[in-house]
Amino acid sequence: MNKIEIKILSNHIKKNFLPNYSTIGSSGLDLRACLKEKIKLKSQNTILIPTGIAIYIANPNITALILPRSGLGHKKGIVLGNLVGLIDSDYQGELMISIWNRSQKNFYIYPDARVAQIVFVPIIRPHFSLVKDFHLTERAQKGFGHSGLS
Repeated sequence: MNKIEIKILSNHIKKNFLPNYSTIGSSGLDLRACLKEKIKLKSQNTILIPTGIAIYIANPNITALILPRSGLGHKKGIVLGNLVGLIDSDYQGELMISIWNRSQKNFYIYPDARVAQIVFVPIIRPHFSLVKDFHLTERAQKGFGHSGLS
């Protein structure tokens, strides 16, 4: 079992609002906005939202990815300002979420709103072997974009 330590940094966090899976089949845990009051995110602007929590993964073979919520992105145009957040195993600071309103309408972020999700994934740490040439494959000879558009 992979044990991840979590620390509550704000007294605005309710125990039942810690990261959780919405369904038994969910891959991502919901992250919530740790806000005292609603915030207006204007069209085409980006804002940094605190979560009020910190995690410590500790295991260098695991990383966390902060991802947008698909419904917010598709229906409201709300995605992550950095597209994907990467949380290294030795990071222990507060999880912050960069939110970008790419829509043409203002958007309100409410306290405790589910604004992103976090997934934990394994890391492969390769050892590089310096070579002069690669053994050419059929793809290597055709190059970038070789398969076309359809």
